[in-house]
Amino acid sequence: MSSRPVVLIGLPASGKSTIGRLVARSLGRRFVDLDDAIEARAGRAVGDIFAADGEDAFRRLETEALAEALTTAGADAPVIAAGGGVVVTEANRRLLIGGPLTVWLDLPLSLLVARAGRSNVRPLLDGDPAARLARLRQERLNLYTVTAEAIVADDGTASADDMAARVVAEIERRPSSPMLTEPVHLDDGRSYPVLVGPGVTARLPSVLPDGVKRLAVVTQEGIGVDIDPGVEHRVFHVPDGEQAKQLDEVGRLASAFARWGLTRRDAVLGVGGGVVTDLAGFVAATYHRGLPVLHLSTTLLGQIDAAIGGKCGVNLPEGKNLVGAFKQPTAVLCDTATLSSLPGPDFTAGLGELAKYHFLTSSSAADASEAAASLHLDRLPLAERVAACVRIKADVVADDETEGGRRAILNYGHTLGHSLEAATGFRIRHGQAVAVGLIYAAELAAALGRIDRARVAEHRRVVTGYGLPTTIPTGLDPDELVEGFTRDKKALDGITFVLDGADGVEPVPVEDRELLRATLATVTPERER
Repeated sequence: MSSRPVVLIGLPASGKSTIGRLVARSLGRRFVDLDDAIEARAGRAVGDIFAADGEDAFRRLETEALAEALTTAGADAPVIAAGGGVVVTEANRRLLIGGPLTVWLDLPLSLLVARAGRSNVRPLLDGDPAARLARLRQERLNLYTVTAEAIVADDGTASADDMAARVVAEIERRPSSPMLTEPVHLDDGRSYPVLVGPGVTARLPSVLPDGVKRLAVVTQEGIGVDIDPGVEHRVFHVPDGEQAKQLDEVGRLASAFARWGLTRRDAVLGVGGGVVTDLAGFVAATYHRGLPVLHLSTTLLGQIDAAIGGKCGVNLPEGKNLVGAFKQPTAVLCDTATLSSLPGPDFTAGLGELAKYHFLTSSSAADASEAAASLHLDRLPLAERVAACVRIKADVVADDETEGGRRAILNYGHTLGHSLEAATGFRIRHGQAVAVGLIYAAELAAALGRIDRARVAEHRRVVTGYGLPTTIPTGLDPDELVEGFTRDKKALDGITFVLDGADGVEPVPVEDRELLRATLATVTPERER
């Protein structure tokens, strides 16, 4: 059994203190109610601290109390019930990720509202528990997601004893290290590891290719990841955003590598999101006709998509990613701890791609239950969710490394998504555009008789569950959007969509433009219909 401290997090009225005491009793550990610890430090009640000093002062006291409670491990490791807002500060999230076993007690909103009416948290909910809890859930959902190593859910039927038993079961099955390893196997026998979990950055020296003497680190200012590869290394900064993906930047980096004396016995490491992995991969593929490249991905979009599979490239004035290569990395590190400091919009940008994976299944799925598991990625803790996405993408890449066939399914939701990005001048973020594209693709598949309404409803459940949009921005021209479908990279011979069906997601030619235009009504805001 893990000897780490255990911290229970969750919204007000989720039962953290009650369940925490039961867990501590079951394990023979001491129990710490973090609010009680804060009050003991301050000599005042939590409500008085908020009223007199404000939330910032309270959060500083909370960080101090949490850090103190986490100082003991092993037989003396405590079970800690944290306040509902403990995840809102980055300092607290850094304490909670990768060290203690942080368990999210996830309850449906209706159950929280019912409990709030008869619990001591009602005074904290502004007189309207339902509205306040709904707002808190929306604000904190992604923060709980990036912080929790385990999720224990209650559908309303579990008693406090049942929930405590589930928490104990999570403690018993989890190792002292939360790292997961997913291999990517290619059809010619090559393979490389993808390490997933909080703190896997520290594993970098163990995945460097044998014989590497120096490491060129390609990154952007402000990424904020400290690395120690165990070999001589130098950092090369590139601009933020798509402007970094230019041939001029490739030449600048290659010249800098040459001046440093980088040779084919050395390697390149991309540290950042998709822009960095695209650029670092392409430079590594072309400098000296190919150097080993590794990726340390720091964004959700990068960890589940961009860093996996070997696609890399840069832009031309005529379009995105028109110059590129397939350069498989020798290893990928997906450090989920880096997501705790990711700006909200950047994290959301990855959620659209994450939603896509709910509807992609491995071709090697052993049975219907395994295939169905991808639909419930949102029930997994974040590291396990990322690992599951890596596993699905690795299976697709192994089947079609150079994008000649099956790999097209990874563009599920992207046909409308790309058209939306172009039509809005990229004001809509990629993940949001893909989310709407998933709903549109499901509605189109239903209109063609490929799936039923229950399957469409499942698409809507997943997308709304991630807090993503289900309708296009207002004021867009439907004809312009449909015309954008013809410029999609899958459109080799007419318009092609990736659509769901009885045999799973697959590319499907769709030539009926009236149907395509009519289906847009299903993702158009009501006031524009």
